[in-house]
Amino acid sequence: MSTTWLVVVLVGAFTVAFKAAGPVLLSGRELPLRATGAFELLAPSLLAALVVTQAVGGKEAIVLDGRLVGVGTAIVAAALATALARAL
Repeated sequence: MSTTWLVVVLVGAFTVAFKAAGPVLLSGRELPLRATGAFELLAPSLLAALVVTQAVGGKEAIVLDGRLVGVGTAIVAAALATALARAL
């Protein structure tokens, strides 16, 4: 087995163990309110970071091109859809 595949297997095993640790360690208890709030904000903030990285990231510098216009259009469309859904 090559070193690359060994690393892939080890990272996969660590990921599975890390995901299983939460339910095992909590064992039916509720998370504290502050921790629940932090976990609820984790996914949107990671998604925003990924979108910004892909939209303006270049190989060695920040790139401002058509991708940024697309992100702006998506933000406006999401805001309009949210406003329309709340109005109904």
